[in-house]
Amino acid sequence: MGNAERLLIVDDDQSMRMALYESLSACGYDVETAENGADALVKFKDGEFAAVVTDMRMPKMSGMEVLRGVKRISPRTPVILITAYGTVGTAVEAMKEGAAEFIMKPFSLDDLESAVKNVLSASAQMKSERDEPPSDGTDSHREIITQDKKILSLLDMLKTVAPSKSSILIQGESGTGKELFARFVYRHSNRRRMPFVAVNCAAIPAQLLESEMFGYEKGAFTGATLRKVGKFELADGGTLLLDEISEMDMALQAKLLRVIQESEVDRLGGKMPVPVDVRLIATTNADLQSRILQKTFRSDLYYRLNVIPVFVPPLRERNGDIRLLADHFIRKYSALNEKEPPRITDEGLAALSAYSWPGNVRELENVIERAVLISAQGQIDPLHLFPEGADGRSVAADLADGKPSQRQETDADSGQTLYEMEKNLIFDTLNRVNWNKTKASKILGISVRTMRNKLNEYGIHEPPEESG
Repeated sequence: MGNAERLLIVDDDQSMRMALYESLSACGYDVETAENGADALVKFKDGEFAAVVTDMRMPKMSGMEVLRGVKRISPRTPVILITAYGTVGTAVEAMKEGAAEFIMKPFSLDDLESAVKNVLSASAQMKSERDEPPSDGTDSHREIITQDKKILSLLDMLKTVAPSKSSILIQGESGTGKELFARFVYRHSNRRRMPFVAVNCAAIPAQLLESEMFGYEKGAFTGATLRKVGKFELADGGTLLLDEISEMDMALQAKLLRVIQESEVDRLGGKMPVPVDVRLIATTNADLQSRILQKTFRSDLYYRLNVIPVFVPPLRERNGDIRLLADHFIRKYSALNEKEPPRITDEGLAALSAYSWPGNVRELENVIERAVLISAQGQIDPLHLFPEGADGRSVAADLADGKPSQRQETDADSGQTLYEMEKNLIFDTLNRVNWNKTKASKILGISVRTMRNKLNEYGIHEPPEESG
């Protein structure tokens, strides 16, 4: 594990510290621990760490002080804060100080692993975009693995419009890789030497999102001890990605519309507007036309963003890419885990093709990552791909026994659409685990965020009450 990324864990509670150490070490990270903030900063100065994970409440030095100390030494190192006493105000303060993630206790180890993976991925992407020379177009499909004619045609269209300043709205289900398409546009634009800044509108509290996007002046509100430059100013001359735009508060949508119209931002507490030149790309997994009818999304903002509409098809509509993507992920996770790449058996390929992939490419990646780790004798069988769970497990087991899938026969006979099949699968799994979303997500091979997005899409957030 000589090439493993180094993490620094800071927690005064020994049992929690060891739990975090064991969990992240099992993920392949090189983990160092510190029992207090002062010790952590000494270790941070003496070594190189890819990220820091710290508890908030500790004696002598708080997690917030650790965050500030890390940022003084290395402003670009991501810091994840963990707390059992979180409030919106605390989260706002942490994000203003530069925290990459804010995790509330109790949390699952999967949530922690996902947060670490996300901040490291974002940090690596920012570094590569700073260091990488502009693309000459010869590696145009480098990140988007496909042989699907529709996707290839879509990429050709995006290369054509990339040099313009026109806004792009990318729509598609969760897990289809919408951000990859946004970055593809950026790499082929004439702004590729300028910043690419991404804002996740669903992950940042509404009270904080405005200051994150537009910035604020010193003294604008209690605790504003320094001037903060917002994401629009950071992206000046470049590209700003507004991920999950459908989750933005209506009041903030109005302010965003003004920025688009006037090409200037008003910092909170500022006296004069600041001119900005930004190319906007927005993504969503929601039906914005329906949101407009529900009066939760502004129609004028929709038309401003939807100058160039892009629809990314779900994986079930590009079945020919499943083998290609599976091979790519096998190579990726075999290299990460220093294993010889296993071979997928014919039965394994049949199981992959038979599955409906409600979590799309992200779900396929998770399934392959797990299969690479648990496979034996250099091959991946159906039960390595779907070791548990209703849908995947039944398809895999039936195919392994040489029988047609009972679920396939039932769904075909019932005339269900793929949307209905996916919805029923999610509800069946939730019901079996008493609506434990984390457990259901793990069984389905999708993230908890994808599960929440799907339930939002269906308009259901809690288990339906039994009638009678």
